[in-house]
Amino acid sequence: MTNNTTTLGNLGEEEAVKFLQNNGYKILDRNFQNNFGRRLGEIDIIAKDIKENEIVFVEVKTREYGKYKDTDPEENITYSKLKKLAKIASAYLRLKNLENENYRFDAISVWINSETGESKIKHIPNL
Repeated sequence: MTNNTTTLGNLGEEEAVKFLQNNGYKILDRNFQNNFGRRLGEIDIIAKDIKENEIVFVEVKTREYGKYKDTDPEENITYSKLKKLAKIASAYLRLKNLENENYRFDAISVWINSETGESKIKHIPNL
């Protein structure tokens, strides 16, 4: 991953965190990785939807608006990626002793305009 891509991704995650917090979510964890057994990847944001009383595992996809304004970043969330997220989420729930909690998977797509720094966000609950 290039430095520009990493920076863009980090900016997108920051925007997603702000969006979630502004909409009544409590951030529980960020960039969670299962550090035991086979490494499966990571979950970008883990939050608590206070209103729905659910733990929310959030996959954030970020794109540069000028290049990708006509594409949906969430199109890159494949079935294979969802299976990995489910395994990592299961590990998180076990580790935090939250197996009896309700949970769901959401996506947040972020388009960032590199010229203005403005962003556009789309929240997709219940992938």
